[in-house]
Amino acid sequence: MSTIPNFIEIPVNPEIAQKEFEVYSKPSTLTDKPFHYCPGCGHSTVHKLLMEVVEEMGIQGDIVGVAPVGCSVFAYDYLDIDMQQAAHGRALAVATGIRRMLPDKLVFTYQGDGDLAAIGTAETLHAANRGENILTIFINNAVYGMTSGQMAPTTLEKMVTTTSPFGRDVSTQGYPLKISELLAMLPGVTYVTRQSVHTTANVRKTKKALRKAIELQQEGKGFCLVEVVSNCPSNWKMTPLQSQQFIQEKMIPFYPLGDIKTPEGK
Repeated sequence: MSTIPNFIEIPVNPEIAQKEFEVYSKPSTLTDKPFHYCPGCGHSTVHKLLMEVVEEMGIQGDIVGVAPVGCSVFAYDYLDIDMQQAAHGRALAVATGIRRMLPDKLVFTYQGDGDLAAIGTAETLHAANRGENILTIFINNAVYGMTSGQMAPTTLEKMVTTTSPFGRDVSTQGYPLKISELLAMLPGVTYVTRQSVHTTANVRKTKKALRKAIELQQEGKGFCLVEVVSNCPSNWKMTPLQSQQFIQEKMIPFYPLGDIKTPEGK
C-alpha cells in the first residue's frame, strides 16, 4: 500500500512571488478613476498601453497630452500626466503651440476618426506637412462614437450607421478615407503605422509602436502617427466579441495593419 510522501514547505517572499507571477498591474501613471468607456471598447486598452510606456520610459513629468472632443474627451481624468483640452478638431493646432512654447516637452494628441479626419482634417494635414515633432494617436473605429454612431470619414463601404441606415453608398457619400496612407506621403512625416488591439498579439505590437514613436520624438525626428483600428460595440450594435470579429473580418482587410512609413535605418 503506497503512502503520500510528506512535502517540505519552503517559505516564499511574497514580494518576490508577486513580481515573478504577476500577469497584470495598473501602471502608476494612470489615475484611480474608473474608465467610463463602454464594455469592450478599445480606448481603455490604448490608455493603459500608453501609460505603461510613459511609466517604463520614466517620462511622466516630460510629456504633455492633448485631448479634443469625442470619446477621448475625458482622457485627462485617467492619464496622470499634464493634459490640455482642445476644441473639436483642433488638437494638433493646440499641440503645435505647446510644442513650440515648451520645446523640451514630449507632446502627443489622442484623437478619434471624427475629430482627426473630419472637422480636424486641415489641422492634421498641415501639422504633419510642417513636420511638427508631435505624436498623434489616432483611434479608428469607423463611426462617431460619442454622438451615437454617425457615419465617419473612415466608415466602410456598405457599413450601416445612424446616418447611413442602408449602408455607406460611395456614389453619394464618398469612399472611406485612409488617413495614414495619405499622411505618409508628406515629407514632414517620419513614422506612420497602423495597429490594433483586438488580440493579445496585436496589443503587444501597438505598445511597441507607441514606444517607437515617442523615442523618435525624443530624437526630434518629426511628425509620427500611430493609428489604432479599434471597435465600438455600442454603436456597431454588437457584443464585444462580435466587434472583435468584425475588426478581423471587415476592418483589417480594408485597413491593413503594419508600418506604412518608417525612418531610414529604423
